[in-house]
Amino acid sequence: MSKYTTGDLAKLCGVTVRTVQYYDARNILTPSALSEGGRRLYSEEDLRKLKIICFLRSVDLPISSIAELFAQENSAEVLELLLQQQEEALRGEILERQEKLQTLENLNRELKSMDRFSVDSIGDIASKMENKRQLWRVYGTMVAVGLPLNIAEIAVIVLWVTKGIWWPFLVWLAIDMAAAIPICRFYMNRVAYICPACHKVFKPPFREAFWARHTPTLRKLTCTECGHHGFCIETYDQSRRN
Repeated sequence: MSKYTTGDLAKLCGVTVRTVQYYDARNILTPSALSEGGRRLYSEEDLRKLKIICFLRSVDLPISSIAELFAQENSAEVLELLLQQQEEALRGEILERQEKLQTLENLNRELKSMDRFSVDSIGDIASKMENKRQLWRVYGTMVAVGLPLNIAEIAVIVLWVTKGIWWPFLVWLAIDMAAAIPICRFYMNRVAYICPACHKVFKPPFREAFWARHTPTLRKLTCTECGHHGFCIETYDQSRRN
């Protein structure tokens, strides 16, 4: 029967000698025999066991759990439970890392869209991202209200072009103009803006905000706190929570 030294075992399993010694110290992998000179010798069974240990460690199963596995008589049931727990833990880590990756992607996207950038701008964007759920509710309401108006617009234009019936377009235009101001007020009452210069949250005058150049996340405004004029970051108005 083959006998392996610590170095042989480490080489065959692709680990360091110190790793094998560590498993020995933890009583997970003890040598089957000692040479006359006191060197540790391992058997084929020890080699098989170390390969199992290395495989379980490759999926991040803790050393303590592996030791528990080998200490139990009903190892199959214990292994099934340990692997299930480790799978759940890894899925949780993957989800957490995906959320962090999404946060970094959003941060990078926001930074690229800003006309001025400083380290303090990260705090502004973080504040906006914290309020993103409330913002999306506002956006959802705007879409729910605006989509029927847009569909009606297309319908009356098609009717005018194809049938020559123009009066439904005038009716739609009157309804659209009547709805525009309340919709805009609803929107402006629920959003605020972060100045990239002084990093204060402010509410711009309705008239200025209504006519200002804007993107889906920025609006070119004059800060009411410091007077800076430029693109400001849109965020949810936290005062509405109170």
